[in-house]
Amino acid sequence: MRGTALIYSSHNRGAYLHEHFIVRRALQGNGKILFLPMSETVQNRSEIERQEFSWGTFRWFFDRYRRHGLDAFPFYWSSGLKQSDVDLLWHLLWSVEVVILGGGHSVTGLRRYKELGWRFAGGEWGKFGRLLHERKARGLLTVGFSAGADQLCESMFRRTWGDEYDGKGFGLVRNTMVTLHHEPGNDGDLRAAAARFPDHMVFGLPNDSGINHDWGVLPSGNIWQVYEFVIDNSWDLPSDAFHLKTRFGAGVDHVYHDGRSWTFRGGDLLVRIESPDGRWREAWMRSGGHWLHYGSQQSSRFHSVEHILASH
Repeated sequence: MRGTALIYSSHNRGAYLHEHFIVRRALQGNGKILFLPMSETVQNRSEIERQEFSWGTFRWFFDRYRRHGLDAFPFYWSSGLKQSDVDLLWHLLWSVEVVILGGGHSVTGLRRYKELGWRFAGGEWGKFGRLLHERKARGLLTVGFSAGADQLCESMFRRTWGDEYDGKGFGLVRNTMVTLHHEPGNDGDLRAAAARFPDHMVFGLPNDSGINHDWGVLPSGNIWQVYEFVIDNSWDLPSDAFHLKTRFGAGVDHVYHDGRSWTFRGGDLLVRIESPDGRWREAWMRSGGHWLHYGSQQSSRFHSVEHILASH
């Protein structure tokens, strides 16, 4: 599946997720990856220290592929950015094959991304998000790691307990909320989110797991979404084993709005169809190679993503 948004949680740079879904995607295009660690907070009175550290945790992995033509680089936020700096950022957001929103604090990063539009684009608070959606429309990939995954969803998870309008994300992963670094069995937060936002799909992403996602509009006007679930068991440093819940069998946990639960494994799919006005929605899932109706969890007459989309 060629997604337009990849959201994930990881402890380090597992080769399967980072090479197969990020590096290869960049090399299939113009070879460029833009890394944005703008959600990192100030440390030791330095605006850059945490951002540099965050980039370093990715740089060593990307350096392996420079001989194949990969060009991966960061762009740091600072209070002293100039118009020419941000004009370059707008150009990069438009042009590079893969953009990664890095980890840190979700609210800190979201505020900075929006303030860039206000300060440097004539007061357009939403310019950063608009460019992300224009990337999606052109088939480019935007990746959210940790806080970045939270930001790319329709709603950041803090919206579960806050005001209805507090915590809206960029919406590249439509009508979705996720928790990061999820612990198996810790479904209480997922249940609270699913109950409050019954129109959202709610998932818990353990280390190392993710969701490859895309959505669009069918000729009928109905809106389609496809989720591909990713489990990465490639990181094998023994000292990190405790942090990698997928190594102990964890999958991507999901809670229905009625409180039922399901766990998705690597390679599973979820397809959602929704009417333009949001009054009707249905979903189907491929689990262990078998297609099931999402609501009943029983066998479905559909046998592929294409079959579902063509029927709606």
